[in-house]
Amino acid sequence: MKENDEGTQSGSVSDEWGAAFEETKQVQAAKKGEVEARPASFSNLKPESSGAVANMDMLLDIPLTVSVEIGRTRLLVKDLLQLGQGAVIELEKLAGEPMEILVNGRLIARGEAVVVNEKFGVKLTDIVSPSERISRLK
Repeated sequence: MKENDEGTQSGSVSDEWGAAFEETKQVQAAKKGEVEARPASFSNLKPESSGAVANMDMLLDIPLTVSVEIGRTRLLVKDLLQLGQGAVIELEKLAGEPMEILVNGRLIARGEAVVVNEKFGVKLTDIVSPSERISRLK
């Protein structure tokens, strides 16, 4: 091989590249006619009785925030600052309307107030359907 002025080799290098390209073309042409097809194989699905229970146990330990709303209202900051002991805040709900039970801020049920052992509680009267929950997301 001869080196030119820039120090690169000429002549046989281009011959080597040409031979490599030609060899690649021949291999690709030979593979075009060959198509190897194999049937797909899948393993049978088996219920994992112990795994499913273990996964459910993990979900049962997730803490949730449950809150009950008797009503809502909007106030200006100046009105909020003027509130004092004995002040009455008017809510948007009417007396006797069911309260809303929220889990992590999402409505899941409605109920009415009850007193149990001198503590307030909520008796569930209506569970929100999945379709109603989805419509409230929009």
